[in-house]
Amino acid sequence: MDNCKEIHKIVNNMKRFYFPFNLEEIPKNGIYILFEKGEKAHNDLDRIVRVGTHTGENQLRPRISQHFIKENKDRSIFRKNIGRALLNKDNNDYLEVWDKKLVKKVDREKYGHLVDKNYQEKIEKKVTEYMRANFSFVVFEVDKKEDRLLYESRLISEVSNCKECRATENWLGRFSPKKKVVESGMWLVNELYKDNFTDEEFQEFKKYLL
Repeated sequence: MDNCKEIHKIVNNMKRFYFPFNLEEIPKNGIYILFEKGEKAHNDLDRIVRVGTHTGENQLRPRISQHFIKENKDRSIFRKNIGRALLNKDNNDYLEVWDKKLVKKVDREKYGHLVDKNYQEKIEKKVTEYMRANFSFVVFEVDKKEDRLLYESRLISEVSNCKECRATENWLGRFSPKKKVVESGMWLVNELYKDNFTDEEFQEFKKYLL
C-alpha cells in the first residue's frame, strides 16, 4: 500500500471534529488534518484538503480557533484563501482589498482607506459559514516543534504528489486565484510537491496516529 492511501485509511478512522467542537479536547501541541464535504480519494475515503500545525508552544488550540471561530482573515491564511475563492467565484472586485494584509501599521496606513468594514465583516461571516458547514478535521499530538514541521511538510507532499488525490469538478478551490491551490487540490501554497516520507520516517510517524 502506498503511503498516501495508508495515511488516508488511518486518519479517516480517527476521532473526527465537526463544528461546534470543544477546544479542550484538542491537544496543546500537534498537527491537524482537514477534510471537505464532497471531496473523496482512494476508494471513497474523505480526501485530505489541508494539513497544518503551529510553531509556538501550546498554540494548536488557538490555531484552530483562528480558522473556525475568530473572524479575521489576516490571522488565518486558510480563511483568507476561502474568501479569495468565494469572491473570485462571484467575480467580486473586492477581492483586491481582501488580498491586502493589514496586520502591520504601515500596511493599515497604506491600504486601510480601501476597506469597507461592514462589507468585509459580511465576507468574514460568509467564510465562517462555509468553513463550519463544509470542513471537519482530525488532530494528533506532536510535542516537538521540529517533528511537527517535518511531519506537516511530509504529509502535504504525500497528498500533493499523489495522482489519486484530485479535486472534484465542483470543489470551491477551483475558483481560487492562487494557481497552486487550483492545481494541488489543497488549501495550501507552501510545502507542496516536496519530499515524501522516507521509509524510516513513515514508520516513526505512524506511531503518532496509531
